[in-house]
Amino acid sequence: MPTPFQNNVYRLCRMIPQGKVSTYLLLAKALQSSPRAVGQALRCNPYAPEVPCHRVVASDGYLGGFMGKTAGKELQRKKTLLESEGLEFEDNKIRDFEKKIWK
Repeated sequence: MPTPFQNNVYRLCRMIPQGKVSTYLLLAKALQSSPRAVGQALRCNPYAPEVPCHRVVASDGYLGGFMGKTAGKELQRKKTLLESEGLEFEDNKIRDFEKKIWK
């Protein structure tokens, strides 16, 4: 059963439109929390893909983590999901990152 904090993270995450991303830091600021706490909540996301946690990335435009991992097939899956929504990558960083951020 998700905690109230986790539910708040999931609520915000649901608002990120397809083709856009947000960052752990931006969600943390909105929730007056830390990026690490947001990441931990998303790591346990029981509502994927309804809660599109793949749309939350690192503040530098790189993928960050996915499904509790920071490398490997999980991160490739996150990249594939974002590509299927129209995002493009250059050296594993989202191309035109600043234009793709949902705030």
